[in-house]
Amino acid sequence: MGLTSHKVLALAVLLAVALFVGTVLLWPRLAHRSWRSVTGRVGLLLGTQLAIFAAVGLAVNQAFGFYATWADLFGQEQGQGVVSNQDAAGNRGPVQVVSTQEVGVAGGALPTVGGQIQEVDILGRTTHIATTAYVYLPPEYFQRQYARRTFPASVVLTGYPGTAEALIRGLHYPQTAHELAAAGRMQPMILVMLRPTVAPPRDTECVDVPGGPQTESFFARDLPAELGARYRTAKKWGIVGDSTGGYCALKVAMHHPGVYGAGAGLSPYYKAPHDPTTGDLFHGVVRLERRADLKWYLAHVPPPVTSLLVTSSKVGEHNYKSTLDFIKRVKPPTRVSSIILDSGGHNFNTWRREIPATLEWLSGRL
Repeated sequence: MGLTSHKVLALAVLLAVALFVGTVLLWPRLAHRSWRSVTGRVGLLLGTQLAIFAAVGLAVNQAFGFYATWADLFGQEQGQGVVSNQDAAGNRGPVQVVSTQEVGVAGGALPTVGGQIQEVDILGRTTHIATTAYVYLPPEYFQRQYARRTFPASVVLTGYPGTAEALIRGLHYPQTAHELAAAGRMQPMILVMLRPTVAPPRDTECVDVPGGPQTESFFARDLPAELGARYRTAKKWGIVGDSTGGYCALKVAMHHPGVYGAGAGLSPYYKAPHDPTTGDLFHGVVRLERRADLKWYLAHVPPPVTSLLVTSSKVGEHNYKSTLDFIKRVKPPTRVSSIILDSGGHNFNTWRREIPATLEWLSGRL
């Protein structure tokens, strides 16, 4: 059974309840000063607390999508995947649809009414990075009158470590896009939802690591090229993400304005960290490290022709002052907008409050 399985969560809850009841019932029998009684009490208390901790942890992971598998949780995901080059007669291409699912809206069983979410495997031609994504296609994509129309497309990124499923189940991106488009508040838009961790378990911060994963190039070249060839997407894309994904979204939009016409960072930071999850991203190459510092980039590189959106809150977010500083540094022709809440933490609840306005903003820039 998988880490995110409801059966696993149910078993953990039942175990916690059973141990709690057992502790209450057995405690009188263990109310002695012998070493056996003391050991029994310690064992019951420790077992109950561990079971409760496991149940709460599993529930939180399901709600926020931190880890997708047991291997992901224990840091055993090491492989990036292998690109298999095949000729035209082969069944495998750069983008392969693995499965489909409903969007979870009224009438969602019909793609022409609810749209569709397609799980796809992507193989980057130039970076040789393989990853999984979820592609939301709006209802109009399947309607006959729009058969020749191209649609604006946006990449949607999680934080680190994150799971792509959380963008659907926790942050409700497809449902929100469907509702906004139906209300006429945004264009029907294709959403490509994935995590920035394309070389697990390492947090590459969307950096082209010397001698390592070329993550920025994957998002700047391979992803829009491969999916643009598979789906009817417009030429310029948008990109949005939260936390680490927000940093990635801003950086990719700033570095590659010819590909991304707009980038939105929800609770982003503005400089790649150096910690045990990232390792040495730059290998002493000062030019690469400076380029990944978005404030340095704004001060030393000609302003890119793109639109940026940043979010924060006055109380609850640690990036409030740095976000205001980032906004002050932006110069034309770069355009910058912001969403500043009075209060809100670094969590899903805050981002759900910002996503509708963010999607409307992206729609207006593409």
